[in-house]
Amino acid sequence: MEPEVCRSDVENQWCPGCSNFGILASVKRALESLALEPHETCLVSGIGQAAKLPHYLCSNVFNGLHGRAIPAATGIKVANPGLTVLVTTGDGDCYGEGGNHLLHALRRNPDITVVVHNNEVYALTKGQGSPTTPVGERTRLQLRGVENEPIAALATAIVQGCGFVARGYAGEIDHLSDLLVRAVRHRGFSLVDVVQPCITWGQRPLAWYKDRIVKVGKDHDPHDRAAALALAAPKGDTISIGVLYEAPPTRVFGERYSERTGHRPLARLEPVEDGLIASRLAGYSR
Repeated sequence: MEPEVCRSDVENQWCPGCSNFGILASVKRALESLALEPHETCLVSGIGQAAKLPHYLCSNVFNGLHGRAIPAATGIKVANPGLTVLVTTGDGDCYGEGGNHLLHALRRNPDITVVVHNNEVYALTKGQGSPTTPVGERTRLQLRGVENEPIAALATAIVQGCGFVARGYAGEIDHLSDLLVRAVRHRGFSLVDVVQPCITWGQRPLAWYKDRIVKVGKDHDPHDRAAALALAAPKGDTISIGVLYEAPPTRVFGERYSERTGHRPLARLEPVEDGLIASRLAGYSR
């Protein structure tokens, strides 16, 4: 029987055959492996095809503005540390509109997991170039080809001290599920970039990706930052998937403040009496 966290009656709006279904299946398997109940999880998203994923699961959900999922997820985790918080976002939503929030989350190290559906295009708005679109690739907006180099998101995360950095592939569901389990269990900020070919607006067939996807070998040391950086960028005909970098857990965002002040998270405070709320509101209305 499918776990409660995996049940949803919301009609799916993705294209038939979309590789996002592989990511959805991986998230379901990961949550099942982690034995998490719906009330123990919160999925956060912004805008885009990837941002629709939380609708297709039974859990707490926060669906916000374009590029603003990470700060919302950070606030949710600080307010209720007992929740397992995942962000499901796209390459445009996270690396474009939300790029500044990603950079500062790497500094703050909130205990959340960010899963980026990287299809190298803005799919929801019909095929414009995104921050990860390869140079020279023609899109519905860049008719002569994209001129800018794609963002090196995973390398940036490694350099900025992200504690867990991985790349998955939507067509390797079991492998991706294992990556997500490891990412959630890592205490601190985890970034999982998922190669997610777009079958509608993408320029390459699925076979192109299958021929180039290579799992990170057992000889790779994920604690070796230089080795991780070497794997972060695709080389020639190879796209490495697996855990690229993992550092020992460090203090997560909000801990230093709570230790210094003794304040408890919002979710652990006693409910405020209705009478007190009413009196405060009456004071503001005068």
